[in-house]
Amino acid sequence: MDAMPYTHSLLSSGMAIGYHAKAAPPTVTMPRLKAMVSGAIGGFLDVAFNFNTQALLDDNLLGQFLRIGWKMVMLGDETWLKLFPGLFVRHDGVSSFFVKDTVQVDKNVSRHLENELSRDDWNLLVLHYLGLDHVGHIGGRSSSLMGPKLLEMDEVVKMIHLSTIQTHDNDRGRTLLVVVSDHGMTESGNHGGSSYEETDSLALFIGLKNQVSISHYASATHNSILQVDIAPTLALLYGVPIPKNNVGVLISGTFDCLTDHQQLRALELNSWQLYRLVEAQLPGLSCGDFSCSGFIDDLGSGSGECSGSMEKILRCLFMNAANLHNSWKYKKETGFESREDYRSTVTAYHEFLKTASEWLSRRVTDKPVPLLAFGVVAMALSCLIFLGLITCMSREVYTGEKQHLSGSSNSKIRWCLDEAFILGVVLILVMSMGSSSMVEEEQYIWNFVISTLYLLLLRKAVQSHSGRSGSALFLKAQNKRSDFQLCAIFLLLISGRILRGWHQGGVNWTHLPDISKWLEQAGSNLIRSIQLTSGLLMMGLGLFALFLFVTNTKLVRVVALFFLISGFLVLWHIMEYQDNEFVSSDYHATLLAQIIYATLGVGTIGFVVALPWLMPIQISSTYSKHKINSSTLVSVDIQYKFPLLEFRDSSYLIGLAYMLCWCLLQLLLQQPINSMPIFLLLMQIFTSMLYYSSSGPQNKEWLEVALLYYVGMAGHFALGNSNTLATIDVAGAFIGLSSHSTLLSGILMFIITYTSPMLVLLSMVMYISVKDTSYLAIPQSVDLEQFLKMMLGFPCLVPLGLNSILLTAYTVVLLLMRNHLFVWSVFSPKYLYVCTTTVCIYIGVFVVAATEIYIYMVIAFRSKIQVSISNGIL
Repeated sequence: MDAMPYTHSLLSSGMAIGYHAKAAPPTVTMPRLKAMVSGAIGGFLDVAFNFNTQALLDDNLLGQFLRIGWKMVMLGDETWLKLFPGLFVRHDGVSSFFVKDTVQVDKNVSRHLENELSRDDWNLLVLHYLGLDHVGHIGGRSSSLMGPKLLEMDEVVKMIHLSTIQTHDNDRGRTLLVVVSDHGMTESGNHGGSSYEETDSLALFIGLKNQVSISHYASATHNSILQVDIAPTLALLYGVPIPKNNVGVLISGTFDCLTDHQQLRALELNSWQLYRLVEAQLPGLSCGDFSCSGFIDDLGSGSGECSGSMEKILRCLFMNAANLHNSWKYKKETGFESREDYRSTVTAYHEFLKTASEWLSRRVTDKPVPLLAFGVVAMALSCLIFLGLITCMSREVYTGEKQHLSGSSNSKIRWCLDEAFILGVVLILVMSMGSSSMVEEEQYIWNFVISTLYLLLLRKAVQSHSGRSGSALFLKAQNKRSDFQLCAIFLLLISGRILRGWHQGGVNWTHLPDISKWLEQAGSNLIRSIQLTSGLLMMGLGLFALFLFVTNTKLVRVVALFFLISGFLVLWHIMEYQDNEFVSSDYHATLLAQIIYATLGVGTIGFVVALPWLMPIQISSTYSKHKINSSTLVSVDIQYKFPLLEFRDSSYLIGLAYMLCWCLLQLLLQQPINSMPIFLLLMQIFTSMLYYSSSGPQNKEWLEVALLYYVGMAGHFALGNSNTLATIDVAGAFIGLSSHSTLLSGILMFIITYTSPMLVLLSMVMYISVKDTSYLAIPQSVDLEQFLKMMLGFPCLVPLGLNSILLTAYTVVLLLMRNHLFVWSVFSPKYLYVCTTTVCIYIGVFVVAATEIYIYMVIAFRSKIQVSISNGIL
């Protein structure tokens, strides 16, 4: 009311009528525009097409206007130009995805407005302002930019309205001004999901000339409609056919200026259109060429109750309305009509329209059953292949496991408990997929899983600490290792608890207090201090990890210098630019972000390529002196031809480079409030690595990899993500971009969303280097490729296998839930996340496998050359 005084005055005076227009998910621009011009509800694949809009081929309002010779002009969001190529006689489009721009996108529209309003060579003028949406993405609903932007939009409404009054006074015809929003936004300014804030959009009609004086603002806006209702309403107001795939219902309040006969005719046309659409879904409903007079006559007065199957109910409702309409027309011709007959006819039409629209909305998409069945079979087959490979690997790798652990009498029980729970987690996840509430609040499952697994590790460490026997020296060493493991587990539990309380994630309980809300209330200075502290802690943890294992000091110093330079560049960007939303498009901020991208990218690739070549090859007594003992069961031939120590050191350094560069990148891209959770995730992974390196054969390798995978998924929700599209951070995807690029912004959005799962996958390179494999049964005749497979198998196959199970299971669940009430609001966005997670897993596994194979090939080649040189000298 305060920010848009002129629009408020139109509503309060009765010159305008407003509605809460409920938008269907996904609440992103392109499918919402399609809904308003065609009346059809799109699918969640439109979220992907939103970034690469294709021409709209379905029947729509603009196509109908073109057929009757209308001239149309479009200014604003270029999505209109992509949906309707070649349709506008004049246009000036701007990109809708460069959210840092809140000024020029709207000025580019308004600069043409005065000229267009003075011309009379167009019938339809489309103005799509983007600034309000961009303000929300940058600063949320409470942004300091929101009030001025709303006032700017109010001035636009005022200019157009005054122009339409002048046009009407000059006898140039009447003009209808329709003000709509394609979607709402959450408190943080995002959208895409199905919450009330995201689906509550606007539909405001100015110039219908049918409103009476309304004394209070609320009485002009209390009505609620569906966004798809706009399409049939505008079609009937302008006398063009309703789009054939429309599922909307005309807005009755906009037809008050028409006569009773015209209003009933509009309801009849809308009913016929929906009835034809229902016929396509229910062939048994057909009335041939609509000559159903015989059936109508049999209904008598048409006041009977409708029951039975949906087919019978819809036919009955339609025929009741048609019969009452015919009766009203007959009475009008004979002069005996009454207001009660008219109201009964209107009520009957609305009852049919509401029932048909709701039914059609639930059956909006066709489902090619053979293609779906083929996809499910292919997924199930890939799932079985991955599980089979994991089983074969387990049998091959652990053939000597019983002999190695024969001294432990109760180890088998402990293993069974750990393994049973790891496998039980998969069963829990699959079962929870059928519940909409569990899908919305999935973070609670992962929090329970991680906490329980840490407690199981604690139980195992305590039992191992209390059940030892042997010499005093041996017991002292074992107790020292157990104490370290206990400290590591307690650190994991504490950091996990902090992560769990940082964001109150999900959908239904986001209003509850959490750490992030408390910090935001404390002010931006405290948040920036936490950002800087998190960055310094990351750098310190990285340096500690560098000097912990690797003994080549020259390489360590080079890597450490690179991390320090990159870290201080990120901290510089935070101190100078990240706290002020007014300089989000500042040239210097963009340039510094691009320098950081180049430094991290070039540095990481340089380390991956160069480190295996720079690592010194030593084939001698080094193995017995190194802190990480190489496999005692590896044949002497392998130790001679392939230095395991250099392979481990190279993997460790490269894995560390991956992890630290990834975390520094997230410190730049993520919301400032997420800086500490990123550090805690990094600390959890490092602590897990230290625990695994000291556990030896106490835990099976596939179990440890599965635990890391679960940590990544729990971290995904700890960063504020959920299974609704509204939590996707769009604003961060434009940091460092001077102009819009769909590809680059899409990549950055993917990087921000899948921070935690990708961090865990990249850590697999380090995990391979620190894991003690002395218990592996490696035959003397094994070749180098076989040895590499044993090192690389579980870190790659376990994430692929777990993801394959979840993808296959959720695909089946989605098919079973295809007619569920929440299929569009809950199950469909979750499936998009599952599919995108699959892409993330495959990318991460590819990076891990390619890195390790490259290290293997380089070091094997160098080792072979060095052996040849040594033999030549001898």
